[in-house]
Amino acid sequence: MKAISYRSYGGPEVLEYGERPDPKVGPDSVLIKVKAAAVNPVDWKAQAGYLDAALDAVFPVIPGWDVSGVVVQPGADAAEFAVGDEVIGYVREDFLSRGTFAEYVAAPVRTLARKPANLTFEQAAGLPLAGLTAYQSLVKALKVGQGETVLVHAAAGGVGSMAVQIAKHLGARVIGTASERNHDYLRGLGAEPVVYGEGLADRVRALAPSGVDAALDLAGGEALTVSPALLAEGGRIASIADPAVLGLGGRYVFVRPDAADLTALAELAESGVLTVEVAEVFPLEKTADAQRLNAAGHTRGKIVVTVD
Repeated sequence: MKAISYRSYGGPEVLEYGERPDPKVGPDSVLIKVKAAAVNPVDWKAQAGYLDAALDAVFPVIPGWDVSGVVVQPGADAAEFAVGDEVIGYVREDFLSRGTFAEYVAAPVRTLARKPANLTFEQAAGLPLAGLTAYQSLVKALKVGQGETVLVHAAAGGVGSMAVQIAKHLGARVIGTASERNHDYLRGLGAEPVVYGEGLADRVRALAPSGVDAALDLAGGEALTVSPALLAEGGRIASIADPAVLGLGGRYVFVRPDAADLTALAELAESGVLTVEVAEVFPLEKTADAQRLNAAGHTRGKIVVTVD
């Protein structure tokens, strides 16, 4: 099969496009014909070696954890799916090797859900990692409830935009930090935007004088350090960007594959609660360019690679 892979840690320049062996399909996995795979910051961070202390790399590594596609072969004990089923997945294993930037990927059923019928394959590929991160942060870590006020840092990004929509669905009021050019976008999602940077705490207090019930840090740095002072009594904080949140009495969230959570997300998308904005689409052989664009950090919405 055609795939993107790398033989050593590094930046986009280490990516190679060429032939790789077809994946073997384990008993509790299915073979997916990949239609699209979304680019996420963790892809190029793992590729640079930042996760080496936690995940073994079996070189050559095919990067990518997000996928949408069609089942072409179920494993011997994978009765959940049949040939022809359209699926989405956050296909993260406990090592780096068999990723989604390829014509085919063998995905454990614990990482999959059925693709929302109303999303294109490109949109659907952008849902799993970002959506699960937002969902698990808000529902499981912060336990956001009806009538609460939630502060989302970096609210216009891939995870942030999902978090705004999910928090609104949970019945919360949402204040979101973003650059001014993204304020109309956030208002369209139902959030009250504020500019990040100097004076952020005062701007948030002007909107929520009694404090916020929950703060979700998706950026690190000032976003994390300013948040504890903005919490109401009994307020909670979680971060996906910095484990230092643990020292502040909060929760550090590293998203995990969960078929039930992913199914819940797919149902929210199919019912119109969640939308996925696709910023730009690249062919598989141009994955390095897609990765460079993602690393620049200036796009709104998901960057997606398609497989013909």
